[in-house]
Amino acid sequence: MQIIGVRLKKAGRLLFFEPDDSKLVKGDSVIVETSRGLECGKVVIEPHELPVTENVESEPGLPLKKIYRKATESDLRRVEENHAGEQRAFDICLQKIAEHDLPMKLINVEFTFDVNKMIFFFTADGRVDFRELVRDLASIFRTRIELRQVGVRDEAKLLGGMGGCGRPLCCASFLGEFIPVSIRMAKDQNLSLNPTKISGVCGRLMCCLKYENDLYCENCAVQSNVTFRPKVGSRVVVADGEGKVVTVSFSRRNATILLDTNKTVVASWEDILPVNVEDFEEVDENSLSQLEETAPSSKPERPARPERTEREHSERPERERPRRTEAFNRRYNRTENSERVNRPERSSRPRGERPRRQFKPRERK
Repeated sequence: MQIIGVRLKKAGRLLFFEPDDSKLVKGDSVIVETSRGLECGKVVIEPHELPVTENVESEPGLPLKKIYRKATESDLRRVEENHAGEQRAFDICLQKIAEHDLPMKLINVEFTFDVNKMIFFFTADGRVDFRELVRDLASIFRTRIELRQVGVRDEAKLLGGMGGCGRPLCCASFLGEFIPVSIRMAKDQNLSLNPTKISGVCGRLMCCLKYENDLYCENCAVQSNVTFRPKVGSRVVVADGEGKVVTVSFSRRNATILLDTNKTVVASWEDILPVNVEDFEEVDENSLSQLEETAPSSKPERPARPERTEREHSERPERERPRRTEAFNRRYNRTENSERVNRPERSSRPRGERPRRQFKPRERK
């Protein structure tokens, strides 16, 4: 079985498809079918045989699909028209956001090849109610509208820019997916822990810290089965700056840190560096799961209540029923047993067959 690698954008995710009968080489434009619909992409990996032991998917959770067709000249002209339409849609969406006064920042607009769907990318501090905005955009463009909220790293990837090294951003140039980066990588490479020097334009740790980390980190604690846990009250350094550990979660393997700027952040143990090495405890990964299973519960168990024997039940004195006072009996002309003696007998008929009281309507005067 042969597969082919396609990218929809310059630094987009690498997607795999099954080639058709046409001869495709690297750099050719093709029309493929994705979860969003028909889209145009470029071949970056020429057709090659897939080993029997490997299983490749077109997209996560989707089976391997076939190339729809090779792009023609009319298809490429249509792609250029779509790019021009994306700019017009961007301006219209900005106008509608200002009319509805929504706290969101529009980043980019993308069309599918057949313009069956339009995706608007935006950033916001919290959740935004954009239902009215979607209705307005759908009434204007007469197609499916999707508003997708992205983070700061995706914002930098969509907009692009220049990094501190003077070169274009890695995420906008060749990185298909973001790689996990921790501040311990900067520590292992003897870099400055100043957040302004190891952070990118997005405000997060630079992706290039991962490139040479394997050369420095041959015997570091991250690759071994040893984890360092911070202590409460210790001074630590994280990606956002220096601060003090407030709480440590043993089950979630993270810590809450109060920064010197009075900002509270939550970071995992691997992303925290100590100011003093003595403030960290060494924990073995193999015994970590055993400690969690055998850890005593916070609430002590309540001792079981001893059962009473028959002798204790028999020796227990019976409570006497309180009797009515003499003043009560004298007032209502009752004796001690008069209430039970004068009680009328209950009817032997079932409850449902008893006659109900007839109420006469009141006469109006």
